[in-house]
Amino acid sequence: MRELFAVALPGLEPLVAAELDGLGLGPGRVVPGGVGFRGDWAALVAANLHLRTATRVLVRLAEFPAVNFPVLSKRLVDIPWEDLFPPHAPVRLAVRATAHKSRLYHTGAIAERVHLAVAARLGSHVELAHPHDDGEDGPEASSSHSTVLLVVRLERDRCTVSVDSSGDPLHRRGYRLATAKAPLRPTLAAALLAAADWRPGEPLLDPFCGSGTIAIEAALIAHGRPAGALRDFSCARWPALAAAYPALRKAAANLSREPCPYAPIVASDRDEGAVAAARANAQRAGVDGAIAFSVRPFAACEPFSARGLLLTNPPYGVRVGRARTLRDLYAHIGHVLRDRFPAWRTALLCPPDLRVTVGVPLQPVLSTKTGGLAVELALAEQARADVRSRG
Repeated sequence: MRELFAVALPGLEPLVAAELDGLGLGPGRVVPGGVGFRGDWAALVAANLHLRTATRVLVRLAEFPAVNFPVLSKRLVDIPWEDLFPPHAPVRLAVRATAHKSRLYHTGAIAERVHLAVAARLGSHVELAHPHDDGEDGPEASSSHSTVLLVVRLERDRCTVSVDSSGDPLHRRGYRLATAKAPLRPTLAAALLAAADWRPGEPLLDPFCGSGTIAIEAALIAHGRPAGALRDFSCARWPALAAAYPALRKAAANLSREPCPYAPIVASDRDEGAVAAARANAQRAGVDGAIAFSVRPFAACEPFSARGLLLTNPPYGVRVGRARTLRDLYAHIGHVLRDRFPAWRTALLCPPDLRVTVGVPLQPVLSTKTGGLAVELALAEQARADVRSRG
């Protein structure tokens, strides 16, 4: 059994832990930034394939005391890097180093020692690349996964070395090649669905759908499709795992649920280009037949069933600009919700200061950050009891 760690956005850690439990990979140990759990290679592949709310999955390689650079270098060379990189082949790696309350505190020097240790162990050239920010969003271009990310953490003179097994962050599902303005990450969209307690079979409406991420994630859940079905992971190329990977992935895919009973998933936006992007993304995800898309302003939205969940990510920040315009928009959202959707559950992702302008009793159920901005999912539970009674 290996020590594994599912990295999560701030506030999403309990949702990741719940997912691990649902996959039979728990119990997890929730800490700020993610969830630790134990598992074998099969568990690692299953976590990468199925986790909808995690950012990436790390594998711990070593943990040891390190009070000076000679000790650090010696222990780093002892790590079996040949399990991750073919011997005598070019290697490209990125090192994300942090240090806290440790005698070794220069993260650049720590990263350089890792670089030298890998080269010494493998006897090959090692190129040191800059680690990418997991928060970078945008179209999902294809990646060669040629760069391996190592995460090195020194805490009170104790060093932990981990390797990223995912490659591209897990929010890069493989379907989102077309994006609208300020796109929502699929991992966050899946987290919103979980935090709002949406279940397949409950009608869903996203009236500010943008590139369609919330609706697509809901359709994937309803169809029992693994989150990572359209992509691969860097661990597939590790010498220690490559031979077994195809069988492990096939077995992990069998953990998927059966498709759930149909309920409408409706996504609309006033921006014709955004809706076109959403349709294209849904088609790539293989769920375009499960979502009803339309070009429609929020003011024209009407409920299409007696009960349901209106879950959306309305414009805020750079998507609108002026504070007065934002307040007016959110007041209008509240008016439409009170007038037309009194029996629906409502969940809005927005900054806390805008929630209070809606005029609907919304309670925060999730706080996180997106694009560097603090946001919360605020929920109004008008129809919760009725939804529960339908099972």
